[in-house]
Amino acid sequence: MTALPAVEAYSALPSTTAYETALAQLGEASRAYYGGENSPMDDASYDGLRRAVLAWEATHPDTTAGSTTGLVADGAAGGDIPHTTRLLSLDNVFSPEQLTGWEASLKRRLGRDAEGGFTVEPKLDGAAVAARYRDGRLVQIITRGDGTHGEDVSHVIGSVHGLPEQLDRPLTFEARGEILFTQAQFETANEVRTAHGAPPFANPRNGAAGTLRAKDRPYRLELTFWAYGAVDLDGESFLPVGATHAEVLAAVGEAGVQTTARTPAGLHVVSTIAEAQAKVEEIAAMRAGLPFGIDGVVIKADSAADQEAAGVGSRFPYWAIAYKLPAVERQTVLTDVVWEVGRTGVLAPTAVLAPVDLDGSTVSRATLHNPADITRRDLHLGDTVTVYKAGDIIPRVQAPVIELRPEGAVPVPLPTECPHCGGEIDKSQERWRCAKGTACALAPLIEYAAGRDILDIDGLGKTYVKALIDSGLVGDVADLFTLTEEQLTTASGSAKRGAKLAEQLELARTRPLSRVFCALGIPGTGRSMSRRIAAHFGTMDAIREADTEDMHGVEGIGTEKAPIVVAELAALAPVVDKLIAAGVNMVEPQQNTGDTTVGAGPLAGKTVVVTGKMTGRLDGFSRTRLNELIERAGGRAGSSVNAKTSYLVAAPSPTGKPSSKATTAQKLGVETLTPESFAELMADYLD
Repeated sequence: MTALPAVEAYSALPSTTAYETALAQLGEASRAYYGGENSPMDDASYDGLRRAVLAWEATHPDTTAGSTTGLVADGAAGGDIPHTTRLLSLDNVFSPEQLTGWEASLKRRLGRDAEGGFTVEPKLDGAAVAARYRDGRLVQIITRGDGTHGEDVSHVIGSVHGLPEQLDRPLTFEARGEILFTQAQFETANEVRTAHGAPPFANPRNGAAGTLRAKDRPYRLELTFWAYGAVDLDGESFLPVGATHAEVLAAVGEAGVQTTARTPAGLHVVSTIAEAQAKVEEIAAMRAGLPFGIDGVVIKADSAADQEAAGVGSRFPYWAIAYKLPAVERQTVLTDVVWEVGRTGVLAPTAVLAPVDLDGSTVSRATLHNPADITRRDLHLGDTVTVYKAGDIIPRVQAPVIELRPEGAVPVPLPTECPHCGGEIDKSQERWRCAKGTACALAPLIEYAAGRDILDIDGLGKTYVKALIDSGLVGDVADLFTLTEEQLTTASGSAKRGAKLAEQLELARTRPLSRVFCALGIPGTGRSMSRRIAAHFGTMDAIREADTEDMHGVEGIGTEKAPIVVAELAALAPVVDKLIAAGVNMVEPQQNTGDTTVGAGPLAGKTVVVTGKMTGRLDGFSRTRLNELIERAGGRAGSSVNAKTSYLVAAPSPTGKPSSKATTAQKLGVETLTPESFAELMADYLD
């Protein structure tokens, strides 16, 4: 299998030879895509190649006799089980202008406007199937195949969430939809596969298709189904006569089968294509937070009469269209892995990648969780890997495409000694640590603790931190508060600087408990989480007395993080004792706003996103300080604008052009506040 270049390379085909080559590549990719194998190209490249082939065919009809582009699955799939009615694909659009163009073509076919309006739902990135129920029992699952015949994959019955084996009523019908891996199921599937000596799936979509076709595995993997339609079966009348698309899904849902209407993105009925476009933007904004992959949004004529009048082609219905979203998953080459030591001593691997455009940005680095994860995924240097990024999510490597592995590629080397200090590595857990723990990364930890958003020790930069550590005066963050002005003068080389640092340390003793707790550097307790912990318990004594169950009671701390926080804090007991002895504040102040009700405040129950440079009373506020302000007022600080955002706080752009977040807020109807109006709202909470 040969790796194919990125989508940009397919902007135009210069000759008949190039067209024939591209058509062959399209066939190879389609066979892998629909066959459940690792594809030689990602979806964005596939879409680009297909558009280039179609553009050539539109202008050179005399050279396209052997083309398969007009067939379902590009003629790459089939089967021996006939479908009840044809199970077709969808045509694609990629912009609002193209969506408007599709509506115009629909009007031409109808000879009028679509009288029943439109439905809008997520385009799930899975494998299309038909699931047949007879007398309430799930008896058969068939892949889409070539649209007229598919493969029988009924061996997965019993392992697909959303497709119950037995309904509450003896109904006979055929549900049509997508079978896929949720992200959680995908991670579990790869763990199970690697435990059985099998290579990991490169991505959820190919993994689901491959799982449907695999009948002889020694293990079973859980999948999920969401219906996007249904047809009558065996002459039984299940669907209401003349039912709209929304009514069809309602009937399927009432029968007990999961539908796209039940996804977090939902099913929306709108009157105009402009309203449909707005829903597309809304669903796109939700994409990063969905528990499964979507590669677009589907718009359909809702009325059965409109659908019948518009008709269908050889490959897709004319009354439905897929609005494809920017790729959040691409293939690129893993060129290196670099290892860094975090402030808690954890060894953190980062993938170095050949740059690739992904969700509107160029990605050249991505996260790799830990050495065990690298081994499970069987990553080699030089591998073509699948990389995922959506919204503000940090890019992550999903898995290698084994078929594209170059000859002589070597497994990613794992460190044999601490990459920072050269010392021993503690390999007792999946996340390897330097055996010295925080002492290894002491300088980054002290610099972090001294930062403006933590203890705010102005003047304590890298040079002075290094001097204090090298002198042996500082072995942990608590030692900062035992330093004399004379020692600080020696470290800084200036009496004036020494006096200033002594003054700053005195101020640092009075910081709120949340900042002191954050300065300890416990994994998973950044500024936001430290504020929640401090607000929940109130004092350091109460935090230290908390067990795992108590810690789990803090919002955002799950069953996995709670024991880690408790254990790490217990290990830092000597440091905490020294902080107490040095007179450092161990209490979280209560905001005096006249209302002590939990969750009270002008932002109670609201999510606020801040963008741009603040002005007026908020001038100079860091993002962390703003997030702290939002949380003290009962709200939650968000990082991206979506349908759940209550306010966007944004200063007017100097150029007059709104930011991307402001544009999204306008499309979603999210209220936008200036820094001045937000400060007025927060007046009782500003110092």
